[in-house]
Amino acid sequence: MAVPRPQTRQFEAFMTNLSYARRMVETGRMLTPFKSPTIDIDDFYRAAWVQAVAAIDHWLHEEVLRRVAELAAKDSPEMPSALRVYALPLHRVEAVQRGDVTLPEAVVDHLRDKLAAQSLQHPGKISEVLKLVTDKKVWYLSAGWINKTFFQGRTSLNEKTLRSRYLEITQRRNKIAHDADLIDGDLKQRRPIDEAAVNDAIDWIERIALAIAHVLDDEGEQSAG
Repeated sequence: MAVPRPQTRQFEAFMTNLSYARRMVETGRMLTPFKSPTIDIDDFYRAAWVQAVAAIDHWLHEEVLRRVAELAAKDSPEMPSALRVYALPLHRVEAVQRGDVTLPEAVVDHLRDKLAAQSLQHPGKISEVLKLVTDKKVWYLSAGWINKTFFQGRTSLNEKTLRSRYLEITQRRNKIAHDADLIDGDLKQRRPIDEAAVNDAIDWIERIALAIAHVLDDEGEQSAG
């Protein structure tokens, strides 16, 4: 049974970006029989890995901004504690007082500037940013939701192992993007990669994004037990 997806522009963009990664994997698979001395097929898999991590990084940024805008427009008691005490620079407060922008717009503009230089590729960073939109233990609830939804409770997936899996994926992305995927201490030999490994990483990224979205929408509360 297909897992329901959030019907938001942000999540649709995420799925589109993830489909680009899947197409790269498919291209690599199709070209494998035609090995060329000038083309490294594995580079398609590496590009797909980087694209998949970029997809969830981008989605997390956009999702947090969307939810902060909605929450900032509500009464303070309905806000998560971190958003309730969120600090705005004086020039943005003055812009609200002049009527140049609304309070939600000022909050989102300031947050967008702060997040622009941040990558959300570490579980701890994600937890910190998500505190602006929820007081829930997102990784804990997401692990329970994935275990129940995708594995029917047959795995030992928990918060620690889920965070570790995500970190493994993003760290490999960084090896590809920043170190040309070279083996440590070697200037020629690169780490092995194949279709199965990339597909598994992409699948996990999709599961994690779905889980976080469902938890934020209150659908993960009973899945962590």
